[in-house]
Amino acid sequence: MFDIPFGPEIINGQTVSLLIFFIGVFGIVTQRNIVKTIISINVMDVGAILFLITVNVRAGDVPPVGDTDFLRMADPLPQALMITAIVIGISVSAVSLTIFISLFRKHGTSDWSKIIKRIESR
Repeated sequence: MFDIPFGPEIINGQTVSLLIFFIGVFGIVTQRNIVKTIISINVMDVGAILFLITVNVRAGDVPPVGDTDFLRMADPLPQALMITAIVIGISVSAVSLTIFISLFRKHGTSDWSKIIKRIESR
């Protein structure tokens, strides 16, 4: 029916990461629930981390461990930076959920529009 090429040239880490990132963007735009919005931000974070890890991958790279050829050695910097990004993402999620708990206790709802109306009516 459709002649869409599926292979390493089409479906790679960058393609999958962009798809994951935009699924998170879709979740942020369409969800009115604060918890679902926080989850969507985490999905976007995973997409960005996957993109930055896979952006410089070449076929035949070997891990930078032991006595390896420097021309075939994978760059360890993106992986090290993404470990930091994962820790920061977890911290942002924890702070976001803490703020959500405070808003829920104060306003009794997890709907963005209801909370904004209650804040504006004061």
